[in-house]
Amino acid sequence: MNSRIGFAAAVLVAVGSLAEPASAHHPGIGGTGGGGGIFTIGAGTLDEGQFAFSAYVEYVRLKQLSDATLLANIGNDVHGLQSIESRTLSLAYGVTRDFTVSVRLPWVRRTGILEGSQEDPADPAIVRDRGNTDGFGDITVLGQYRFLNNTSSGTQVAALFGFKAPTGVTNLVDPFGEVYEAEFQPGSGSWDGLFGLAGSQRLTSALSFHANVLGIVTGTGTQNTNLGNRFLYNAALSYRLFGEGAGNPLDAYAHAGHSHSNLPTKAPKAVDYHAHVTLDALFELNGEWHDYERIAGAINPNSGGHTIYLSPGLRLGVENWSSFVSVGIPVVNDYNGIQATPTWRVIGGVSVAFKP
Repeated sequence: MNSRIGFAAAVLVAVGSLAEPASAHHPGIGGTGGGGGIFTIGAGTLDEGQFAFSAYVEYVRLKQLSDATLLANIGNDVHGLQSIESRTLSLAYGVTRDFTVSVRLPWVRRTGILEGSQEDPADPAIVRDRGNTDGFGDITVLGQYRFLNNTSSGTQVAALFGFKAPTGVTNLVDPFGEVYEAEFQPGSGSWDGLFGLAGSQRLTSALSFHANVLGIVTGTGTQNTNLGNRFLYNAALSYRLFGEGAGNPLDAYAHAGHSHSNLPTKAPKAVDYHAHVTLDALFELNGEWHDYERIAGAINPNSGGHTIYLSPGLRLGVENWSSFVSVGIPVVNDYNGIQATPTWRVIGGVSVAFKP
């Protein structure tokens, strides 16, 4: 195997939360390998015949709407929401040296779903706690084709394309016997298309820049609901703090995956036999614009919007393994109407790349 392993985890989280409908509230989208940031998709690809596997958890904390706000908006499709959690398994495969395909399987949980209610005008209005939703989400498939790879300048560019399939749960019922709205179901019930571009540029021997844009064209799914098209944009600076492979910051592990079978049982010097360890510091900007939700063609005014996170993170590589963590703080929460807005976000997990 070669240094392309840096892309391994990057594309696995890159398919991100494309499967989780939640009005304007989604777990993030990004990558965890040196081919990009933790949320930013870089342009690198896996080697031909190489596999990569990733498991990670993302948690988004929201500012819950007050009881007064909920009671003042009964019947206006205004809901409180406390958190969004995503537990994800992903697998990627290098079809050729320049073409990689990844598949993402998410388990999605939303907590603290509240709404104002008044069934009888003679009774006082109340805030109902509708509990949580929890279930398997929609599977996402993402292809990445690298059409530019200039090794002398350190420039790479790749096309992104794929789809989301309606495999997730769409029939969960709350404690009052009512089916949750489409935006709170783990699955959307719709087929969605993905398309975009990713780029990577080596700046110095230890510093690289990565960026991507990704558009999601959303179909109409469960409950005759279209959850709204999305446009995501990300940029990341990756700096190699220490470790082998620092001369090529486009890759997370320049030596990962190499066989050690040719090493002697007793190395003549300690430095000749060691684990390959790298540590990268990352700083990212992660943005998402979300169109209005439409129910039977009618616009929900309390849906959609624009969020931008600033997200510092760390990525540790040991041999062909990677662990990563990122904390995101929203600097823009420009949502339409009345919605719970993100207050912070964290993602962490592990990845491994291998070639049979």
